[in-house]
Amino acid sequence: MIQGLGERLQELRTSQNLSQKEVARILDVSYSVISNYESGERTPSLEKLVALARLYHCSTDYLLGFDSKHEATSLNISMLSAEQKRLLQKFLYSLS
Repeated sequence: MIQGLGERLQELRTSQNLSQKEVARILDVSYSVISNYESGERTPSLEKLVALARLYHCSTDYLLGFDSKHEATSLNISMLSAEQKRLLQKFLYSLS
């Protein structure tokens, strides 16, 4: 098992107010699989690791312990209009 993966998975799940059963349903696995991921008894496949990262809006690097930030490093803004992109950029600039 990957050091700390289970704890990070449990922390992310609880921070989004999801139960293990809900996550299992979303990932199309049994409840016991999620329980085993979080307890460190089982390691997710690459496919499930990516699905968990998407579900929890974080990077796989964070889940694997290579990155200390849990936020995703990219954001898809393709659906925004040019004006919305300009406003978002202005807002983000104001935060720095």
